[in-house]
Amino acid sequence: MAKIQSLDDLAANIPDGALLAYPPDYSFVPMALTRALIRRGARRLRILAVPIGGMGIDMLIGAGCVAEVEAGAVSLGEAGPAPCFTRAVRSGAVRMRDSTCPAVHTALQAAEKGVPFMPLRGLIGSDILATRDDWKVMEDPFDPQHGPIVLLPAIQPDVAVFHSPLADRNGNVWIGRRRELATMAHAAKRTLVTVERVQEADLLADEATAGSTLPDIYVSALAEVAEGAWPVGLPGYRERNDSAVAAYAQAAASEAGFADYLKRYVLDGTPKAAVA
Repeated sequence: MAKIQSLDDLAANIPDGALLAYPPDYSFVPMALTRALIRRGARRLRILAVPIGGMGIDMLIGAGCVAEVEAGAVSLGEAGPAPCFTRAVRSGAVRMRDSTCPAVHTALQAAEKGVPFMPLRGLIGSDILATRDDWKVMEDPFDPQHGPIVLLPAIQPDVAVFHSPLADRNGNVWIGRRRELATMAHAAKRTLVTVERVQEADLLADEATAGSTLPDIYVSALAEVAEGAWPVGLPGYRERNDSAVAAYAQAAASEAGFADYLKRYVLDGTPKAAVA
């Protein structure tokens, strides 16, 4: 696989039915890649929100790309509930696997470490245990006085995706303080990244950037896409466009409104025209 590809080639490398790890809206969200997946006509994706979902996941659901979601929550934040997600779960069009933020991270850490499961105590006493027959409760094998603990099976995504401000020609990608992105990439079989720009200088050769860089061994391919997180924003680089997110929320409140939004700003037009 070529390390640097086009956006459409990147989307083509995400097969139908893949388990896709997707970052939260407060992180580095790959919105341009999301729109490319919709244009490709992706189907039956299983989305793992790491650990919560937002506009990108809602769009994929509305476009019919998703069969299943595992998440601590899916929301548009200040813009309100995620309308396509809400409709799909209520109708049964999408299967929802309820989780929690710590549970998602813990399951990914198990895959990252190459172990079949990881323990987590904080779920004890929660109603969520009744909905997850794949989570096992047992007594602490080292000291029963500690009480029960939950064992979570490892989650190994087929593909992890995100958008970054910067990569280099070798395929190293800067992630800054966004450590959930490193966990996703370590756990996943493949990682596909869009970036604002690709520089010639090696990020790992510079002491100032090496510690906050995901090495190329964890990056399967990348594409250079300016403003690839728009309108969600890119923390520290680009602000979220609240007007654009609100316009999406208003349009997606109905199936007809979402279909119109999809045609005008994803399939036939440019996304920024939604707030032009």
